Amino acid sequence: MDAAEFRKRGKEMVDYIADYLEKIDKRQVFPDVEPGYLRPLIPDCAPQDPESFEDVFKDIEKIIMPGVTHWHSPYFFAYFPAASSFPALLADMLCGGIGCMGFSWAASPACTELETVMLDWLGKMINLPEEFLAAKDGQGGGVIQGSASEATLISLLAARTKTIRRVQSEKPELTEADIMGRLVAYASDQAHSSVERAALIGGVKIKNVLSDDTFSVCGSALRKVLDEDKASGLIPFFFCATLGTTPCCSFDKLLELGPICNKENIWMHIDAAYAGSAFICPEFRHLLNGVEFADSFNFNPHKWLLVNFDCSAMWVKKRLDLTGAFKLEPLYLQHHHQESGLVTDYRHWQIPLGRRFRSLKLWFVLRMYGVTGLQEHIRKHIRLSHQFEHLVLQDERFEICAEVVLGLVCFRLKGSNELNKALLRSIDEAKKIHLVPCHLREKFVLRFAICSRTVESTHIKFAWQHISQLATDLLKTWE
Repeated sequence: MDAAEFRKRGKEMVDYIADYLEKIDKRQVFPDVEPGYLRPLIPDCAPQDPESFEDVFKDIEKIIMPGVTHWHSPYFFAYFPAASSFPALLADMLCGGIGCMGFSWAASPACTELETVMLDWLGKMINLPEEFLAAKDGQGGGVIQGSASEATLISLLAARTKTIRRVQSEKPELTEADIMGRLVAYASDQAHSSVERAALIGGVKIKNVLSDDTFSVCGSALRKVLDEDKASGLIPFFFCATLGTTPCCSFDKLLELGPICNKENIWMHIDAAYAGSAFICPEFRHLLNGVEFADSFNFNPHKWLLVNFDCSAMWVKKRLDLTGAFKLEPLYLQHHHQESGLVTDYRHWQIPLGRRFRSLKLWFVLRMYGVTGLQEHIRKHIRLSHQFEHLVLQDERFEICAEVVLGLVCFRLKGSNELNKALLRSIDEAKKIHLVPCHLREKFVLRFAICSRTVESTHIKFAWQHISQLATDLLKTWE
């Protein structure tokens, strides 16, 4: 394919994507395929000779689309939003076209410098304390990770290194292995599974801290487990607080937890993967109060801020805590400006070496929507979640299981877990909308998340009428 054909085929692909997104509501939101559907549709081996673009293109609808779950459908209410917008898609095309590997400033200065500035822009939008910004002479700064899971892992590994060095300076007789065996990380019993996975990769113990009746961790619960573990000779070193938990969007009490972590030399990381986007709205910024006590903070613009995956924003108060843990300087990666103090080499801030020019997506979206446009997007989703909550509350057969704060509604039929599992099976089999469940204590609960950029009130009404009718049919047979 030469440049001339690329121009032609590129226009065709843009048209196809635009048509797909414009008409996505006409597609069944969840695919009608069984595991292994794809292998019989394609050859066992790659073609020996080149095939035409037309042959590849026609197989998109034949082979790929039948197995796609349409995350951007207005009938998709599962998990959390997967952000997407036309400006972000165009920026991703440019990113792919430039194709730089931005592991250092010298590898592509614009890639590095735009990211630093965009993370400052984003940090100011949510009113992060200045310590987290790179600004002109700041010690902190932001970086784009691939996911919140990566941000949690990076912060845990940095905390581990920092703690080992501190304890060895205080007790030189202890080996690194001695200290590693006593380190303990903590997170809410409502925290995302990626926190436990980070501890598994990091080779340290992790313990759940019990959440309260609102599914939030408070200071007294953390203090209790810390005192028990310290009395047993363990070394608490890391706590992951969650703002907007995956099961029900609950919020840990930062103003109680932060001072405890600071006093005990515990690195506090804040995972606000979903909820963080809402903090650009002044009326929701109070949910971030206490961030000033944190060592690191993360949220995903690729969830709710119209920037398509992957774009996970992470900030640290002291960037040397990261670079001190991961810095290696082979000759082939060194450059003349690295000691100037004016450049950032992001390879020291992440797990992989290479990185894409992801800040282009932020730059396009923030400029073309503006803060007010993004605020309206967030507020619209929250209005729609309260609309669904209101519909549920009008039906005495159902109950709301957690406070509706942002764009997630947790609800269920009053009755047994088996009854609610049967309702979800009915929804899954109908394939008109897509939901996923969670457990809140002993209850099996259905999660209704406002996800699509194009979702409207009519889609919410349709979803509720559909759920209500399926419930009616189910209860007749159940009785």
